Amino acid sequence: MQHIVLLGDSIFDNGIYVGNEPDVATQLKRLAPNDWKVTLCAVDGDKTDDVVRQLRNVPEGASHLILSVGGNDALAHSHLLSDNTTPGMQILEYLDLVASGFESSYRKLINKISNFRLPLAVFTIYNGNLEPPFVKAARAAVAVFNDKIYQVAGAYAVPVLELRRICNELSDYANPIEPSSSGGKKIAASILRHVQSLM
Repeated sequence: MQHIVLLGDSIFDNGIYVGNEPDVATQLKRLAPNDWKVTLCAVDGDKTDDVVRQLRNVPEGASHLILSVGGNDALAHSHLLSDNTTPGMQILEYLDLVASGFESSYRKLINKISNFRLPLAVFTIYNGNLEPPFVKAARAAVAVFNDKIYQVAGAYAVPVLELRRICNELSDYANPIEPSSSGGKKIAASILRHVQSLM
């Protein structure tokens, strides 16, 4: 029996944003074979450093760990998108600084997760469904954070699931930054495909 554990933020813990529609964990349970288990450890609003606390709730018998985190780390610096006074060079230097801090936190987290010695896959951060004039700037900032995810995942030989390709339609979002039920179904399906590819 397979037992998938979801770690991270509201990409998985999106129940509050979808009303009466199923959240990602429920979608995954419905898509997976009947004898599989799914445990939601992810917590809406958590940043990378917070996920360490979630690791205490990983159940005995877990077979696969799936992580999606980083969006809230990036959102903590969203004021950069509307900063029209700071010179571009300084903004880029600040972005590099915060992305390096994220990389350090993400690397520590992946190192702790690796102690479980279970198959792990990680998601990138998606671009969201933002309104102009922030779309292009946000996309560029997200790419910097995603580069750190790819670097750390590569160092640990962890597969990366590209969330920007999965949630690529307006209907995939319940609001500018949270997955809708239909987007959640696509996320769940990508998790299932990945786990089945390992079997």
